Amino acid sequence: MALQIPPKVTPRAFERLSEINDGSDAAKALRVAVEGGGCSGFQYEITLDDPSDDDLVLEGGGQKVVIDAVSLPFLADAVIDFSEELIGARFVIENPNATASCGCGTSFSM
Repeated sequence: MALQIPPKVTPRAFERLSEINDGSDAAKALRVAVEGGGCSGFQYEITLDDPSDDDLVLEGGGQKVVIDAVSLPFLADAVIDFSEELIGARFVIENPNATASCGCGTSFSM
């Protein structure tokens, strides 16, 4: 089995998470998960959550991004970023493992 490179989180994504958690008594981690479904076979699920024991925890700027063990192989060497465009602002995932994706940006296939 090949060595998997963990995903990377950009400073911009950590900064946005810090803004979301600013003023909160209980700061939450950004959970990035992969689930079956969506128009291309898999879809990203991005939520605020508390870390679990089996999560990979990526830390930066006092913030945490967590990925569960099942989702981790789908996100090997991916980049988790935050994008602000005219159509809206959102966390985005640049995934080299995805062979196709759809226009919504949250669904992909491998």
